[in-house]
Amino acid sequence: MDATTMKMSCIGAGPAGLYLAILMKNRDPRHDVTVYEQNPEGVTHGWGVVFWDDLIHALQDNDPQTAREIVDQSFLWVDQIVDIKDQKPVRGTGGGYSMRRQRLLDILAKRARELGVTIRYDTEVDPATDLSDSDVVVASGGVGSRLRRQRASEFGTKVEQGRNKYVWLGTTRVFHAFEFAFVPTEAGWLWFHAYGFEHGMSTLIVECAPETWTKLGFDELGAEDSLARLEEIFAHHLRGHKLLAQTRDNRLPWLNFSQVTNERWHNKNVVLIGDAAHTAHFSIGSGTRLAIEDSIALARHLHEKPTIAAAFHAYETDRKLAISRTLKDARYSARWYENIGRYTHLAAPQFAIAMLGRRSPLVAMLPPRVYCQLDGLTRNVSVLKTMRRMAGDFYRRAPRSL
Repeated sequence: MDATTMKMSCIGAGPAGLYLAILMKNRDPRHDVTVYEQNPEGVTHGWGVVFWDDLIHALQDNDPQTAREIVDQSFLWVDQIVDIKDQKPVRGTGGGYSMRRQRLLDILAKRARELGVTIRYDTEVDPATDLSDSDVVVASGGVGSRLRRQRASEFGTKVEQGRNKYVWLGTTRVFHAFEFAFVPTEAGWLWFHAYGFEHGMSTLIVECAPETWTKLGFDELGAEDSLARLEEIFAHHLRGHKLLAQTRDNRLPWLNFSQVTNERWHNKNVVLIGDAAHTAHFSIGSGTRLAIEDSIALARHLHEKPTIAAAFHAYETDRKLAISRTLKDARYSARWYENIGRYTHLAAPQFAIAMLGRRSPLVAMLPPRVYCQLDGLTRNVSVLKTMRRMAGDFYRRAPRSL
């Protein structure tokens, strides 16, 4: 399709829609690409996003200028810390990048405009009428994509709600490692996932079982009282710093995770990317990477395949295969947190082993202490480590409910 220019409309100015627009104009400046966003410019939900070297490499391969700016403005966090009920924290190795979500969007929007992309903020469109002349309409509006919801039956959309309650917050305490903290209360356990994303700010995601949420009164408390209660519960970890919230009607935006799947990712001239097509539980931090990788794959196939229909088919086939392991890992991770009571009796080192291994189906299958023993036996023995990985892969492929 290299010799054919097209008119593309992206409905949603998140990372997926903006990066796809960049790639399309990079490949052929003659493409007419417009991104529509219902929110005003500079308004987004969430705090910081997290990503790793694999995303940086993908950005460098496809648009080095964008990659350089993102790397230059990223926050680098090092190691993972697991802190449970005032025991000595356990530190694991690793590291990654993070950035304020709005800053990432600003970088992408600036680059897109430089290349000639039109971005229309504070604009809602009706694809049936407003975009009838578009060759390609991209549903890039995230988990709540209106376009996908309008055509749910055509895409075979399924949305399953997770059991736990969670809320995205910010804090002025800077976490230089990716920290997981677990605190018991009279109503049950609460925990957070936290990481710094810029000077003076961190993301802090609080999660708990629905029974705990109700018993602590979060179903009735206003935002100010809710934040005060959370600051009291996590006082040891916040070290005097405040929690911050993007409130709605004076209530904290507590959610249940929405697991979105679609049997089909395209219909006629409409195609799904990012969270509109699939969601991965926030506990594995892969949402931004998957969205941008979708954009890379779709742009490539639109230029390599002879027709738009062939490009859509190849894109869907490739991406469903590419993300299958990640989505299974995310489901196992979500289930681990939904069954956290199975592990809270463990001493901190064993608890950390179970938590850091939560993507493996073996963690849920084996008694917790048995899994920890297996981990210790196989950690430094390559043959046993390979056998454990193969066992995990076997159960991932098994035709059973996840």
